[in-house]
Amino acid sequence: MDKVFIKDLLVRGIIGIRDWEREKPQDILINVIVFTDISQAAKSDDINDCVDYSALSKKLQAHAESAERLTVEALANDLAEICLKEKLVKKVNVKVEKPGAVRFAKSVGVEIERSRDE
Repeated sequence: MDKVFIKDLLVRGIIGIRDWEREKPQDILINVIVFTDISQAAKSDDINDCVDYSALSKKLQAHAESAERLTVEALANDLAEICLKEKLVKKVNVKVEKPGAVRFAKSVGVEIERSRDE
């Protein structure tokens, strides 16, 4: 299966369980791999036969900036569901990170995989 990816989409949103985390937006780093078949798009050279990664990025960004989730697990699941609503996406891998959330760690987060069949 072919892959389309969005790498290091940096957004700012409310996420976390502690009171201070809920006071102001913080950095959230999103990486997405959507699994699809690009053979028709390769033949037609038509955006309508492609996963539009620009439009998908905007949807993911808008959700992450407004969802105000408590956990990265919940946000990752939300983002996976958004990706799977795209008609050409069969499966998705979503990684959500909170850079600098833990002292001495560059980043912490979760990575999930979901498919249309689940």
